[in-house]
Order: sequence, then C-alpha cells, then structure tokens
Amino acid sequence: MLLPEASRVLRLSAALPQIRAVLAGETDAVALQATIACLLWEALPQTNWCGFYRRVGESQLAVGPYQGTMGCLRIDFARGVCGAAARTRTVQRVPDVHAFPGHISCDARSRSELVIPVVNQGELRAVLDLDSPHLDAFSAREAEILHAFVDEILGPPGVVF
Repeated sequence: MLLPEASRVLRLSAALPQIRAVLAGETDAVALQATIACLLWEALPQTNWCGFYRRVGESQLAVGPYQGTMGCLRIDFARGVCGAAARTRTVQRVPDVHAFPGHISCDARSRSELVIPVVNQGELRAVLDLDSPHLDAFSAREAEILHAFVDEILGPPGVVF
C-alpha cells in the first residue's frame, strides 16, 4: 500500500538529518552513493529500487551502488527515464513509466520512477534513480527535497568521483 504523500514527505524529511550525520566528512563518491542508496531504501518503503547510475563516457550510464533487484547494467543517454535525466540534467518524475516513451523495464514490477541528476563542478557525474511498484509514488515535493539533498551531498567540489 502506498502511504499518503504527507506521510512520505515526513518520513523522508526525518531520514535526511540522520543520513547527513552518517555522511559527515566523507568525500568519496562511491561511499556516499552506497550509503545514500542504503538509507533511502530503508526510509522510502514505496521503492523497489533505489540507487545510482554513474556516467561512463560521453553518453552512457553504468549501474552503481544500489538496493533492490538487479538493475540494468548500462543505459544510453538516448533511452529511458535515466537517460532523459542524464541528457537534460533535469529531474524526471514519471507517474506511469509505461506511458513514458522509450522506458527501459529493468524490473517489470516498476510502475513509477523518479530520477535526479548528480552534477558536480558543472559535470554530470551520475543519476539517483528511484523506482516503485505503485503508480505516482513520488510527489513533486519529494522530488524537490531529494534534488536539494543530492546537490548538497554530492555537488560540492571536494567530492571525489
């Protein structure tokens, strides 16, 4: 069952200070991504996949630290929700992935998706991908909160990718 938006926002808002405390002082991108994926997975019960795809080369993403079922190993910028977020460097909030042109079904149970670009020193470094078996599982407010959090933790120049 999908929790109401207010409950989801409250859970997310309560989890972020704890995640910040755990990550304090860490600058290694893999350690940061692995910990973020793990702790968001625990905080967001509507997800069936939570993790990162890292930018490799000019126009491709490769699976990075994540929680959930097996992810797609590689995603071209020209394909899917993750590719759209990488290509445009904009948040992609998709209430129904089956209505998204070119959606890549890594897990057939996924019905909605939220993808947040990770930009560091002006360069796209990765995307944070959250999938859910529920339609419209991620609100605009959740997207705003997570985008600001990703920028805060993974955006500073001291983070080593």
